Formats: sequence, structure tokens, C-alpha cells
Amino acid sequence: MDRLEFLFNPKQVAVIGASQSPKKIGYAILYNIINSGYKGIIYPVNPREPEINGQPCYCTIKDIGKPVELAVIAIPAAGVNRVARECGEAGVKGLVVITAGFKEVGIAGNKLEQELLSICREFGMRMLGPNCVGLMNTHSPLNASFANGFPSLGNISFISQSGAMLVSILDWSFEMGLGFSSFISLGNKADLNEVDFIESCAGDPNTSVILCYIEDVTNGDRFVEVCSAAARNKPIVILKSGTSTAGAQAASSHTGALAGSNRAYDAAFKQSGVLKADSMNELFDLARAFSAQPLPRQPRVAIVTNAGGPAIVTTDAVEKNGLQMARFTKPTIDLLRANLPPAANIYNPVDLIGDARNDRYHFALDAVLKDDNVDSALVLLCPAAVTEPEETAKTIVELSNYHKGKPVMAVYMGGKSLQAGKNYLTKNGVPTFTFPEPSVRALKGMIEYAGYKYSPAAPVPVILSDIDQAGAKTVINQVLADRRVVLLGHEASMVMSAYGIPASHSHLALTEDEAATIAARLGLPVALKVSSPRIAHKTDVGGVEIGLHSEAEVRRAFNRIMEKVRYFVPDAPIYGVEVQNMVDDGVEVIIGMSRDIQFGPLIVFGLGGIYVNLLEEVTFRLASALNTRQAVEMMIAETKAYTLLKGYRGKKPADINALVDVMLRSARLVTDLKQITEMDINPLRVHQKGVTALDVKITIEEKAH
Repeated sequence: MDRLEFLFNPKQVAVIGASQSPKKIGYAILYNIINSGYKGIIYPVNPREPEINGQPCYCTIKDIGKPVELAVIAIPAAGVNRVARECGEAGVKGLVVITAGFKEVGIAGNKLEQELLSICREFGMRMLGPNCVGLMNTHSPLNASFANGFPSLGNISFISQSGAMLVSILDWSFEMGLGFSSFISLGNKADLNEVDFIESCAGDPNTSVILCYIEDVTNGDRFVEVCSAAARNKPIVILKSGTSTAGAQAASSHTGALAGSNRAYDAAFKQSGVLKADSMNELFDLARAFSAQPLPRQPRVAIVTNAGGPAIVTTDAVEKNGLQMARFTKPTIDLLRANLPPAANIYNPVDLIGDARNDRYHFALDAVLKDDNVDSALVLLCPAAVTEPEETAKTIVELSNYHKGKPVMAVYMGGKSLQAGKNYLTKNGVPTFTFPEPSVRALKGMIEYAGYKYSPAAPVPVILSDIDQAGAKTVINQVLADRRVVLLGHEASMVMSAYGIPASHSHLALTEDEAATIAARLGLPVALKVSSPRIAHKTDVGGVEIGLHSEAEVRRAFNRIMEKVRYFVPDAPIYGVEVQNMVDDGVEVIIGMSRDIQFGPLIVFGLGGIYVNLLEEVTFRLASALNTRQAVEMMIAETKAYTLLKGYRGKKPADINALVDVMLRSARLVTDLKQITEMDINPLRVHQKGVTALDVKITIEEKAH
């Protein structure tokens, strides 16, 4: 934590607002610092107190007259900025502003907070808060907070945007026997935010796993950059609240309707190696697993149990979570057969039957952990008259320590009679669960993280040629000059062409005669589509006619489209009808983009056509993640579209290489042109050779995000 050493391990701490009254926050902070065993110098600051706890009290921080690295401020909001300036003038390096009453209370509070931030910037001070509980470091040790208690020594760092969540977890940790290296309450994040502390904890030798509870991310690009690097060294597990996709219905494109804010966070987490927890239980299940157990190299799981029913439940959970039941080698099977009762199951799961005592568990667990086909083990124990939960717990710990390269977790399915065994396992670093499913999910998280950690370094990004950025910008500027935010079909086709994306030739016809002339020039058959910035889904209003094989059919189709559209959407401005050439058959997919306020352009890929919103069989990535062929190929492989693209039921495979190229160009397009807020290429038809964008929708705004 060298960059923020002055926060976590300061040589001197001043408590501004220190008090002798137990009813005051300043009393709790000073008491916590003293009782945490802090080894540095403490300076209480309060003009109304001559001394506190036998220590001289100073009127202001300037009166100390000696260096102070960290100041903890706990005074009314109205006085905070004055005191912060005094800290800056005194050379303080860091502030922990406990005080509330800033942007969380409205406009006046936000103005006060911005002034506070300006003061910090002026003097080069870093600030945690305001409106926070404070921070704790068990290895310094330092408890610069008003929390009730101090965590046990451990290797978990917990970063929380909610102060209530932090103090609740602290209290819970005492019951669970869980140790922490640090607790950080972010508060309003006026200066230091979750990314700063993730980066700091990643460099902390006393931290093995980083946990976060967050409600938002301050800087999406930096979050991805920092987490991508940090996750190569230690796991980052985040519980993100506020995952509602409310408001997505207002989007005009398929992608916009599919992409709520949670999609962007999911994509960012996946891209940067962050594990997403879906609940507080899962967050700390993963913490316990990572903090004490080695990473599995493969997903092959062995189960050792004394009961058949729980073993079946566990086996189902293993398969449901995408893990594999280990297949034992023949020597292991022969060894189990020779030494276990005839009624025992010697294949995975190994069922030791209900009369199994500790010695049987010891033999079986040791045997399966020695097997080269086993990467991890789950030990299930149900209470019976002859069960030895404490002795078996000691066996599990012993063998877990002996077979150091393979994680071992325990499932003690019971209550009071198993509690002593559970306590022993927890105390000695074996994650212990009451039911099987959470143990399997924790193991799945470990395997997912191992896949990221041990994956090769990022390959060299693809360099794309034939990009005409200026030409695409010209089209967009012309649309803005026309006071529109939606490109017409032929305009979108020109943007596609500028970025080397093959699109169906589209030309605008104002009359039926023009439509017939264009059709003859393109070559029949053709398709007609109404051209209107106010009609997002043309087929819904009769605005599309396909398979027109003669000029007479083209004229009749032109008139039918105009008649239907004027009937269904009489107020929509109609610029004409687009004439497009028909293209060969192929697999229809969608490539889309919605711009997220934190993370920028978010790319969607999946099955295309009219069913995209109905099936939602799509996957998302940040456009910044799609600059290598490998990244795109992984994204495509996550969808059912991939099955069709490879060739299904005797059909020849589609041109996946051409699809990859279009996805790379699409990501480049929306990264270059920040005025694009939404884009759909739907459908993009992938042929046996080549691809064609049949329908392209692009929405823009004058000012980029």
C-alpha cells in the first residue's frame, strides 16, 4: 500500500473533533485509535478541551507544530472546509472526513463538497470521504473509524460504499471468526474511490483477496485498467447493488432495450477478471475460500460423503455450475474397492455409507486427493450415531494442509451436534458450509478466477485498414445539420462502407418511378424499406417489402408501403423508400452498441432478426475489450448463434472470420465516433463466404458523452 501508506500506516494521526464525551463521534474515533494498538503519535484537536485521556489537546492542527501525516475530521459540516485548509497549510498528506452533510443532502451540500475537494487539490492532499465511517488496518494496526470494534487479523480487504454495510459485516465477522487486513468506508468518494483502494490493496502484501460492495463506479475506463492488472495477482470479488434495468424501455434500438446498466457492469467485470457476487453470502463465501485455499487448476471435483441423498444434490450442483465430476484412475478405484465396505460407492461421489467414522474419511479423502484426475474435493458429513465430526474435521484440515495444491471444502449438514467440528474447520482455514450448493458456487468462482489468472497475457490488438473516419464523420455532421438524431438507411449504409463493413446497397427513392429505376440498376430481385427517422421497426407498420422480381412489383410495393405507413404512423416524416439488393441466405445475427455512462460503448452480439428481444440470446462486452481476434471469438462462442455458425445438421459452416472482422470494425467505429449513442446491425447475415449488413440503425447526439 505504498501509494496510500499515509492513510493505512501513518506516523502521526490528528483527530480533529476529539472529545471526552462518550456520546460524541470524536470520542469513539480517538478511543478506537488508542485501543487498536496504534504505534504512532496521536494528536487530539479540540479548542474546548485542554486534554483528553491524559494527552494534551490542541486548539488547531497548526498549533501542533510538528509533522502530521493523517488527519481524521469529525466536526460539523460547516467547519470542515476551514479545517481542511488549515490541514493543507500544515502539510497534512491525507484526510479522513467522517462528517456527513455534503452532496448526500442536496445542492448546498454538493457545493460544500466541491469546495472541500478543491482545497485538497490545492494542497495535494488525498481524502477519504466525506460522510464515511473511516478506515481500519489490522497490520499497522490502526482503527481510524467510529465502528464498534476492530476486526481480527487476516488477509481480506473489504471496501464498502455503504457505511452501514461495513459496520454490520465487522460485527458479523466476530461470530464467523473471519480475519481482515483492512476495512475501508468510501462514503461520498469525493476524491479517493473504489479504484484507488483496489489498486492500493492489490499492492498490499497482507491482502490476499479484495472484496467490494459498490453502488456505482466513478471512472469506468480506469476501473477496467486497474482491475485487469490487479486481478492477475489476487482475486477481486464485487457485490454491485442497484442492478435494475429500469429505463431501458425508453431506448430506441434493440441493443438499447437489452442493455441496462447491469449489463455494462457484467461486461466490465468479465473483461477485467473481477468476480461478481450475487449476494452478501456469496461475497463472503468466496472470501473464505480465496483467503485460505489454493486455486484449482481444472474443474474436476471429487465428493466424499457418508450419505447418498446429499451426494446427489451436490453432484447436480457441480454439473449445473459447469464443473466436472472427476473420473478416478484405475489404481484409485482398486484401492477404494479393496479398503471400503462392499456397500460403499467407490466411484465419484465416494459414499462411505452412514456408519463411517473418522478413519474411513481419512483413508478415502487421502486416496482421492492423491489422484491426478482430481483438482478439488468437497467433503460431506451428515450426523449419525457413530459420526465423529470433530475428529473428521481434524482429518480434513490435516489432509488439506498435506495436499496443498488442491482446495478442500467441507459441508457439515447439521446444527448443534456438528458445531464443534465446524468451528475447528473454520479456525483452521477450511471453508465450511451447512448445505452443498454454496460450496459448489464458491468452488466455481475459484475456478473462474484461476482461468483468468493463468490465461496468457493479452494478445496484440488487430490493426484495421481501409478506415475512413473522416467520411463517416461527414455523414453524421450532415444528419446533425438536418436537425436529426437518427440516420436514414442509406446514410447508415455510407457509415458502414466508411469502416469497411459490407452492407446491402441502399439507395433512396422519392417516387415509384425512381424506385423502379434504382431496382433495375441494382439488379432484381430487390427489397424496399420505408425511410423515416421516427420509425424504428419498419416491419411493424408495413414498411418493408422483399423479394420483388420486376419493376412493376417494385412500383406496387412502393405505393403499398407509403399507404400503410401513412395509415399506421400518420405523423412520421417520410423521406422516401430505400431500395436494396437482395442477398444470399445465411445465419442472421445482431451486432449492436449502447453507450454506457460509466464504461462507454457496450457491444452486443447474438442471434439476430425479429426474435432478438424475445429470446435475448445475446452476450455483451465493452468495445474496448474487442480489439483482438481472440476476444471476439470468445464472445461469439458464448452464444447459441455459434452453434449455427459452425454448421448445424449438415449445413455448411458460415464465414466466422468475416464476422470477426465486422465485429472488430464495429467496435472501432463506435469507439472513434463518440456521437453515436446507439447502433444496431440487425440482421447481419453471415454467408458461407462473407457477410452483409441488411438493416442498420444508428442514433447520434450532437455532444459526445
